[in-house]
Amino acid sequence: MNLSAPPSSCPEEHPFAPFVRALGRGRRGARALERDEARTALGMILDGEADPLQTGAFLMLLRVKEETADEIAGFVQAARERAQLPDVPIVVDLDWPTYAGKRQQPPWYLLSALLLAAHGHRVLMHGCEPHARNRQFAAQALEALGIAPARDWNEVRAGLQTRHFAYAPLRLFSPGLQALLHLRHLFGLRSPVNRFARHMNPLAAPATLQSLQH
Repeated sequence: MNLSAPPSSCPEEHPFAPFVRALGRGRRGARALERDEARTALGMILDGEADPLQTGAFLMLLRVKEETADEIAGFVQAARERAQLPDVPIVVDLDWPTYAGKRQQPPWYLLSALLLAAHGHRVLMHGCEPHARNRQFAAQALEALGIAPARDWNEVRAGLQTRHFAYAPLRLFSPGLQALLHLRHLFGLRSPVNRFARHMNPLAAPATLQSLQH
């Protein structure tokens, strides 16, 4: 009997398993992902090649470890490569991501964005659908101001032409990332997606506004 041979019923290791193992081998064995590894890992998740259990473990291990710059760059690259963008380029001056709902105060920053737009600067704001209770997200506040989220890129283009402002929901250009954000009700925590989605800059604006957190 060859004791070194694995049982025939033992499944082969899943291709995504090395990424979970790299992050989860404990205090001494764990390591951060290289940029190309991060790109491949998120690409597999967005392409449906990772098991949902692996996706959950991966995101929460990242949450505990906190992402490195190389990991964020790799994630953004993978997400951009799969983004659903307009066939004809849309020119904008400022990319304004908003992915954190406000808990204690209204999103006053919307007034700053609309003021810039009123002075002729073309502002594209993008963010996620509400996915946490007791928080007010940009999309909700904008609707109260009479500005609905764009349903397609034609509406984005029209908004930028008429009022120099448009709000693009994440699901418009990356439904896969939006689906990952909706996992919050299962985790009880935000995932790293909230951090790197803000770097998407879907219309390649020459400038982007990034807020500081914590």
